Amino acid sequence: MYNRDYLSQNTKEQEDLNAHDDVYKSKAHLKSFLKATYQLFAGSLLAATVGCYVGLGALAEVTSWYWGLVILEFILIFAVQAVKNKPGINLLVLFSFTFISGVTITPLLATVLKLPGGASIVAQAFLMTSVAFGGISFFGLTTKRDFSSMGKMLFIALIILIVGSISNIFIQAPMLQLGIAMLGAVIFSAFILYDTQRIIKGKFQTPIEAAISLYLDFLNLFISLLEILGIFGGRK
Repeated sequence: MYNRDYLSQNTKEQEDLNAHDDVYKSKAHLKSFLKATYQLFAGSLLAATVGCYVGLGALAEVTSWYWGLVILEFILIFAVQAVKNKPGINLLVLFSFTFISGVTITPLLATVLKLPGGASIVAQAFLMTSVAFGGISFFGLTTKRDFSSMGKMLFIALIILIVGSISNIFIQAPMLQLGIAMLGAVIFSAFILYDTQRIIKGKFQTPIEAAISLYLDFLNLFISLLEILGIFGGRK
């Protein structure tokens, strides 16, 4: 009547229970991480909206200090990475960055708002960005396909986009700008999918990093769509 396999069976059952606990803890951690990330993302959008409102009210000052604000924006984005593990300070730097990024897009917003139906164009661009972001994020969270291989391709495409944008500062070609905006819309839509999958695969150490990645994807997609709609809505 002695079961010689009892100890091995008991050990296997314990291993199965431990594996189940690990899966449960992993899912609980991911759920908590996602919740914190999207809360910070929503807060970042709110801070950027406040920045846009302040910037539109002080448009002359923003225009005269534009490149200084851009430099400050880059300093803050690097500062976010440096203080990501320091509670309180990391939130202050994150929302300072998103506030300044909202201020720096006010010259573009002001230009579009001057067009016939400008307010409608801005609202349409924001709505399209929100719908696209929500749909792509949901797909990234639920699909079983792995899009991690997109990283190198997206990085190369981003470099091309940056070079094209800098070149057009001097060329000032509307059709080139339209092409850049369309390419930007495609690239940052892909980045939303890529970064969403990086979150669920645990590639980010903190929700701060994940939130700022999603925020930059959203912001740049919004800017691209705003430029596209603004170009088609303008007379020139």
